[in-house]
Amino acid sequence: MSLAGVSCLVTGAGGFLGQRIVHLLLEEEEALAEIRLLDKAFSNEALGRFGTFQGKTAVKILEGDIRDVTFLHRACQGVSVVIHTASIIDTLGLIEKQLLWEVNVTGTQLLLDACVHCNVQHFIYTSTIEVTGPNCKGDPIFNGDEDTAYESISKSPYAQSKRLAEDSVLKADGQVLKDGGTLMTCALRSMYIFGEGCPFLQGHLDKCLLNKNVYLRFSRKEAFVNPVYVGNIAWAHVQAAKALQVPQKAKHIRGQFYYISDDTPHMSYADLNYELTRDLGFGIEPRLPMPLTMLYYFSLLLEIVSFLLRPFVRYIPSTNRHLVTLLNTPFTFSYRKAQKDFGYVPRYTWEEAKQCTAQWIASMVPQRREYLKSKAA
Repeated sequence: MSLAGVSCLVTGAGGFLGQRIVHLLLEEEEALAEIRLLDKAFSNEALGRFGTFQGKTAVKILEGDIRDVTFLHRACQGVSVVIHTASIIDTLGLIEKQLLWEVNVTGTQLLLDACVHCNVQHFIYTSTIEVTGPNCKGDPIFNGDEDTAYESISKSPYAQSKRLAEDSVLKADGQVLKDGGTLMTCALRSMYIFGEGCPFLQGHLDKCLLNKNVYLRFSRKEAFVNPVYVGNIAWAHVQAAKALQVPQKAKHIRGQFYYISDDTPHMSYADLNYELTRDLGFGIEPRLPMPLTMLYYFSLLLEIVSFLLRPFVRYIPSTNRHLVTLLNTPFTFSYRKAQKDFGYVPRYTWEEAKQCTAQWIASMVPQRREYLKSKAA
């Protein structure tokens, strides 16, 4: 399987996952013809990283808005593969629902329309485990797969937006392109992604440093999940793009969603933070700040306060019932179907992922300490 001579558009290319996908595409032995990198804005750091690759693949930077139809048509012209990672991630409700919908749902639909108009044959969407759950009842799943029956009821606007966007992508499979060809789509439902550059890991690190190098315990030890390393979820996108080039494989993949995990040991979200940094001398609180049921109702109380204050001030609670349920429900999935249908096998072992992430965190500690000191001053 190869992407030799292919022109590929990566949306969200300046983000945590997007950058890693671009790096893997640039490292391909058989060079792509062109990679177009689309994002609202690129940091100088990201642009510097892309500039270090001196290969045969042409790289084009496109800064613009996913909601701009003219911009999307220009970005998709002459492209054969789109990898759509661009998304607003919001578990706390910090973002206005309308903006969340415009970017995550409408943006995806507009991009699909642009693909049909510009004869793009292959479309890979970065979905999320939150499309599945956990539901508001906190029903667990142990080693689930794509056939696992589950009552997915989520009141989280972010989860709802990703579900609608994924539905649009999968329903678009088989659409007739302007030149008479056929659009083929698939969605990759990623587990929680960790690795170098992860904004969530940085947020947890900051709280840990403020708590005398002890990580906060926000999930029960037994709430096992299986996070995925950023390099492996990026690799799954590359493998899916390659498989869609092969008609025999494409017929199995198109219109399907896939869970993407790797061989990271099953542990709770809080214990992942600790596992990645314990060799650096960090600790973790032994138990939740209060019993789980009490924590749930405390979050409900904060939500009620937020609702009552809405006419006067926008108060965003530090936690909510959805987040408490998400962080404390066992929820693990297998990548067997992705392995069978398009040959996905994790490119990096847990040991490699842990070492790279721990080194990145260690490099971040001095500057985060300095930042938190200056902020306190």
